[in-house]
Amino acid sequence: MLALIRHEAVLPKLPSASGIEVIGNVAYVIGDDAPFLYQLDATTLAAGTPVQLFETAHFSGGRIPKELKLDLECLTALTTPAGETGLLVLGSGATAAREQGFWVPLPGQAGGVGAVYPLSLSGLYAALRPLLPAGVVLNLEAAAATATELLLFQRTVGSATGNLLFRLPLAVTLDYLHHRTNQAPAVRQQLFELPHIDGKPAGFSGATWFDNRLFVTASVEDTQDAVLDGEVLGSFVGVLELKDNVRVLPASLARLERPGGQPYRGKVESVAVRRRLSASRYELLLVTDDDAGGSTAVLVEIML
Repeated sequence: MLALIRHEAVLPKLPSASGIEVIGNVAYVIGDDAPFLYQLDATTLAAGTPVQLFETAHFSGGRIPKELKLDLECLTALTTPAGETGLLVLGSGATAAREQGFWVPLPGQAGGVGAVYPLSLSGLYAALRPLLPAGVVLNLEAAAATATELLLFQRTVGSATGNLLFRLPLAVTLDYLHHRTNQAPAVRQQLFELPHIDGKPAGFSGATWFDNRLFVTASVEDTQDAVLDGEVLGSFVGVLELKDNVRVLPASLARLERPGGQPYRGKVESVAVRRRLSASRYELLLVTDDDAGGSTAVLVEIML
């Protein structure tokens, strides 16, 4: 597997990018300390009109302070069993303030966005926490959706024991989040062995479901704190296999490289597929966060 960076562009006035999905000609992006859903042209990256997810008095400086932010890290496009297409936005769950999410319907085919529905995630996250290894804090960093499952990715920084995938039935989970049922969904978990850089283990950072493949990103930070940032050592991208009744799976990921083979040391936060180039080649659009409010979009060609 090979993952080569073809282009990188700064995303001005888009702080701390944490999630991206591409639907048609629109790239939807969230930031972990911003109250907006940003809309970009998926080809040119030209900025469209952002959609406000929630009101806040703490964004005047261009970033919501760390202790107050909702930490919106998970973004996935999905189609409900009723046929409604939309975006599910989820907080990381690392603190009580980060148990908030949003459902954003997409009623049109040309970038139209419907009314934003806030979602409380406290009940769902309470069902996930007992499945974590002892001493590990819930810290969801990515989400993806198949036709039948919602996939949530736990990032356990500084440890290889908590890189978990939570697999939830999609229909039941959506009913629970929208208060159509009081029964929390059943959860299956799968542990993945991720690669290392300089002895530090990678942690999940992004995911998307495309062409019946689960594309993921993982990054390496020199920290053991789910809230505090550390030195970024590099990032990986690849495809995971979903297997039933397998407790631990190795993850075959490629380290991101610049032209000429130089390792990329940026912190990739999420991944979307822009297009398929051939049966085993895809053009990916990644977003990064420099932990100081800066964001970039990275165009990558991956050869599986």
